Amino acid sequence: MRNASTSAVVSMLFGLLAVASAAAADPSGNWLTKDGEAKVAIARCTGTGAAPGTLCGAIVALKEPNDPATGRPKTDHNNPDSARRGQPMIGVQIVFDLKPSGTADKWNGQVYNPEDGKTYSGSLTLTGPNTLDLAGCVLGGLFCKSQTWTRTK
Repeated sequence: MRNASTSAVVSMLFGLLAVASAAAADPSGNWLTKDGEAKVAIARCTGTGAAPGTLCGAIVALKEPNDPATGRPKTDHNNPDSARRGQPMIGVQIVFDLKPSGTADKWNGQVYNPEDGKTYSGSLTLTGPNTLDLAGCVLGGLFCKSQTWTRTK
């Protein structure tokens, strides 16, 4: 009887650890970009054409939401699509179709950089429960730039 009780407790603890590990490996939520310039919401992709289980991210807040020169909301003025250059930065999707990479806590997809208007192959790697590294790469990953983001509410 004692062995059965011990086995049940050990099984329950392993189950709780597995649930905790799975929760820690979920990058869904709000993240502050480096220097806190923007808040990005990472969530499961939705909408037409979204692959099941992929992650997307959009800007939901800016440290300085208005252009100091005009006093109006900042826009995506570097977007290569001229029809989108006037759209407000808040709401712009910058993380696209991230899929699990096969490596623990890492997803691969695409990243849009509004500072230069270019889309790069990218990856998101959870480096802790409240930190992640987001990288954008060119030439098949030969050259990459990354930044660390911090989880926020």
